[in-house]
Amino acid sequence: MENKNRPEKVFSTGAVQVSVWKNEAASKDGLKSDFRTINIQRRYADKNGEWKSTSTLRVNDLPKAALALNKAFEYLVM
Repeated sequence: MENKNRPEKVFSTGAVQVSVWKNEAASKDGLKSDFRTINIQRRYADKNGEWKSTSTLRVNDLPKAALALNKAFEYLVM
């Protein structure tokens, strides 16, 4: 059984994570097609030690985000 609540592929570099999600859409004539969306997030531990996610990146996260996004792009087009 397919779990639709999980990303198709995940690329991580340090605390930065890029997820590729597979989606399905139907056209007006009922034909189904797949498309992909990308989610980027940074994981961090809050003051209580619980892991959280944010879409806000720090300056030092940018090279990591670029690398993870490039890997996601390669995955999608290769």
